[in-house]
Amino acid sequence: MSSSPTLDLARELIARRSGTPHDAGCQDILEARLRPLGFHCETTSANGVSNLWARLGDARPLICFAGHTDVVPAGPLEAWHSDPFVPTVRDGFLYGRGAADMKSSLAAFIVSIEGFAALHASHRGSIALLITSDEEGPAIDGTVRVVDKLRAAGEALDYCIVGEPSSVDRLGDMIKNGRRGTLSGTLVVRGVQGHIAYPHLAKNPIHLVAPAIAELAAMHWDRGNEYFPPTSWQASNVYAGTGATNVIPGTLELQFNFRYATSSTRESLEQRMKAVLDRHALDYELKWTGHGKPFLTPRGRLVEVVADTVRDVCGVTPELSCTGGTSDGRFIADICREVVELGPVNATIHKLNERVAVSDLEPLSALYRGILQRLLA
Repeated sequence: MSSSPTLDLARELIARRSGTPHDAGCQDILEARLRPLGFHCETTSANGVSNLWARLGDARPLICFAGHTDVVPAGPLEAWHSDPFVPTVRDGFLYGRGAADMKSSLAAFIVSIEGFAALHASHRGSIALLITSDEEGPAIDGTVRVVDKLRAAGEALDYCIVGEPSSVDRLGDMIKNGRRGTLSGTLVVRGVQGHIAYPHLAKNPIHLVAPAIAELAAMHWDRGNEYFPPTSWQASNVYAGTGATNVIPGTLELQFNFRYATSSTRESLEQRMKAVLDRHALDYELKWTGHGKPFLTPRGRLVEVVADTVRDVCGVTPELSCTGGTSDGRFIADICREVVELGPVNATIHKLNERVAVSDLEPLSALYRGILQRLLA
């Protein structure tokens, strides 16, 4: 037997070219390890997305490990020091696309469950895994579909650990106990196109919208709270003009995004933004293009268990944080009151030469196994 079973499985998963939304057989590998333990496995698919729901037992509490097999594009292959889909150990690190986000976590899930089951054949409660290949993509055919199916069947989770790479400088130094909401939109402001030498015969939408943009950027949307920073509004892209330097454009298109705390709601943000645009008397069209709800797990049983396990395994007291982008935790929170994210160091996620420290892999498995022991043994 290998001295590092988590490393071996992580390498096997990284070798699968599972660019979102493709699973590329990763879930088959996981299922082959789970079925001998007695897990009942269900696979569903839609629009090229694969989802795996696996469960062992039918008693409460139900502990779920959640994650994704899909990865972001590798980028220019020539800029990698080794093939991103040929897992390579170099200078104490495992390199490959998905090494940190999040195939090492998936491997650690499996190894931890195998180790726990070997020691606690008659443990209480149930263990489940919810694995998708649509986390890095639109996230409309993945975890949310499984959650909807479970909710329709009257299923609820008691605790969920999402394997997103939450650590910053060393394994376990940060636990995510929530994430901000996201709200995206596109604003089109209409003016009147004309010759730039005759501005009195035109209306420049760039000039018209500029004061409103300044006001939106400077607004205090809320103060945040104990867990979340204040909500922010950011413009991401602006398009206007014909390409000619002597033409006043007829329209301007602005793409923007809110990252918002639980202190605000989608409805309140939409209403306040519309009020600003109306106050500036703009001729505009506003389209909301994407939304993800915030979620928060206050200090309680799961946060305490995870923090205690991190202290025991890693010798560090973890920081609780709700920073970063969105995750599938926002969907799972609809059927689970306690959701946290715990995973490897995130310094290289989505970057060229993504990597994870080999020395972190077995401790990561030990973290997940320790959580199971505290909750189910």
